[in-house]
Amino acid sequence: MNQEWMRLDAAVVASGSAVGKKEHEGPLGCCFDLHDASDKFGKKTWEGAESEMQRMAFNIALSKAKMTDREVGALFAGDLLNQCVGSAYGLLGFDIPYFGLYGACSTCAEGLLLASLTVSYGACSLCGAVTSSHYCSAERQYRTPLEYGSQRPPTAQWTVTGSGAFLVGRSDAYPERVRIRAGMPGKAQEYGINDANNMGAAMAPAAADTLCRFLSATGATPKRYDLIVTGDLGFEGGSILCDLLRAKGIDITDRYADCGQLIYDRKGQDVHGGGSGCGCSAVVLSAYLLPRLQSGALGRILFLGTGAMMSPDSIKQGENIPAIAHLLELESPKLPKTERS
Repeated sequence: MNQEWMRLDAAVVASGSAVGKKEHEGPLGCCFDLHDASDKFGKKTWEGAESEMQRMAFNIALSKAKMTDREVGALFAGDLLNQCVGSAYGLLGFDIPYFGLYGACSTCAEGLLLASLTVSYGACSLCGAVTSSHYCSAERQYRTPLEYGSQRPPTAQWTVTGSGAFLVGRSDAYPERVRIRAGMPGKAQEYGINDANNMGAAMAPAAADTLCRFLSATGATPKRYDLIVTGDLGFEGGSILCDLLRAKGIDITDRYADCGQLIYDRKGQDVHGGGSGCGCSAVVLSAYLLPRLQSGALGRILFLGTGAMMSPDSIKQGENIPAIAHLLELESPKLPKTERS
């Protein structure tokens, strides 16, 4: 019988993060590897800045691992821009086979899942996963030019300016690094939401579906995990997710967190519904969650990357927003062997 979940044998060898001014000023600001107060990263355009963030973040990951690009067998990358040009241009200088991904805000989890599968089953010994988003490039693609100054409703989320990069290898080759033990690919869900300023509501059912399928297939309960973290439902979507799960008899409220809620000070930074964008979950995972797993402050977590699979044209045409959520189980190397998966 196909249980749909995937047993993985991978480890996060190293990661890197680069963010903008607003992210550096938030609650996790001291955790990120690199920031630029101008949000331009030395480039003339916002799109060029996003590509440069990816290049920098991936170089940071390589530097931490003391590796070169020639040691990486495959690179899985994507972003929010049309045709994923942020990734295509940003990673152009690396001598690595490239797979372009589009999972919207779920791209971090999608890339890590594919990288983990690739190394777990021996196709490559080391893979990279990279993603990014930029507030300014995303706003003018999906909504309105910044100069227009349109009013944002309370449910709107703030696209994170940031990039996260990860190197993934087999866990037996890196026994002292955070392990990726299991995964559950998402299924597209669509529940009649067509408001691009309420992506949390569109994505919450997808997160609920993936989490419920994983718990059912594995027989695990929420109590097995120190944290169950979504990547970027924000405050609106996070509340909806907890309500949907309670209706199914599952309560995660005492161990739930969301990357879009963690990255900003909601009141002090005026972000309304919280953070979003491919870079949101990527930089929070790299700079905040992985170090806590590595140190043993967290033993085991579930990480669900959620994405609203819309396009500029589908929004203009009034189409409903399909969503996806991909899940990873991450485990600290400090866990006693008797408690490991």
